This record gives sequence, structure tokens and C-alpha cells, in this order.
Amino acid sequence: MSISTGDDFPQSKLLRVGESGPEAVDTGDLAKGRVAVFGLPGAFTGTCTNAHMPSFIRTADQFRAKGVDRIICLTVNDPFVCDAWAKSTGAPDAGIEVLADADGSVTNALGLSFDAPPAGLYGRCKRFAALLKDGKFEVIDIEDSPGQCSVSAGEALLEKV
Repeated sequence: MSISTGDDFPQSKLLRVGESGPEAVDTGDLAKGRVAVFGLPGAFTGTCTNAHMPSFIRTADQFRAKGVDRIICLTVNDPFVCDAWAKSTGAPDAGIEVLADADGSVTNALGLSFDAPPAGLYGRCKRFAALLKDGKFEVIDIEDSPGQCSVSAGEALLEKV
């Protein structure tokens, strides 16, 4: 069963690359204020790189103008891949944090895990976009197919803020 409006964001740890290497990020930090969260199947994959991340880069300033405190990208990759992909897309320049759900535990707790063996993807995150307020889901939209980026695009979520 996947997460729905009114549910709490799961308590867990995500990873990012800090100055001294990988560091844990407590998902409890997501409970502060308004946060836009989008999840995707994988760094350096086609739709993620060419559509999903760019949609949030284009809209980042508009989210902040509407009172969104943070924009978080969640992906089932290791923190080093997330860091390289974030830099290659320009996410840090737009103020978007790319966090690694390296073991898929957050994705599983959200009920959003899927496998796509022909593409070599196992335990990946379904493509989604959500708005959290004080750690609770106000809005969540999940794509029917990992290759689509319509209801989960930055522009689509921005209309609901």
C-alpha cells in the first residue's frame, strides 16, 4: 500500500556526500515547514535527467516564492552517484537537495518500490511528487509508469501549492 494524503513521512535516514564523505540525513528534518519532495527511479536515467529534474530546476524559485522551504529529490542510488548526478544537472545551484535512499528503506516505507528487470532496475522508487507540511503529506501524485513525467513534474506540483 502506498503513502497517501495525511500520512506522515517515514522516519529513517537518507544519505548525502558531505565534506568528509557520506553523511546521514534524518528524515525528521523534513518535518519542518513546507517541503516539496520528488522521487524518481534513478540518477542518470533518461526521464529523470531530461524531464523530471529539469522541471523542478525551472520551478524552484516559484516554489520558494509560495513558501516552500526545501526541495528534496529522493532516489534509490548511492550517495556518490546522487552527488555526481546533482552536480551534472545543476540541482545544487537551484537549491535542490538530492538525497540517496541507498538501501531503499524509505522507498519501501512509502510503498513506492518497483522493479524493471529489462532496464536493470531493482528496488527503485516510483516517480512521484509531493508536498509536505510539518512532516505530513498534503499532496502526493504518483506516475502510472516510470517513463512518464506529467503529474509528478515541478509545474504540476506547483499548481497545488
